[in-house]
Amino acid sequence: MVVKLMTKKINWLGWLVLVILWNYGYPNASPFQDVLVAVILSILFIIIQKFQSRDLQNRSSRSKFKN
Repeated sequence: MVVKLMTKKINWLGWLVLVILWNYGYPNASPFQDVLVAVILSILFIIIQKFQSRDLQNRSSRSKFKN
């Protein structure tokens, strides 16, 4: 459970850093472009989170030490 919470925090921080880099890297972008990039990054991180969740489930199901 702790690993899952830590992963969510790291993913959120990664998303935030990329949005900040976008805003400073393209200061002349329109508000529409800013929102579009934030939404695309959000969807990308949701997909990454799903893959990470599957990976954690697979690792725990193969564990020798089950509760």
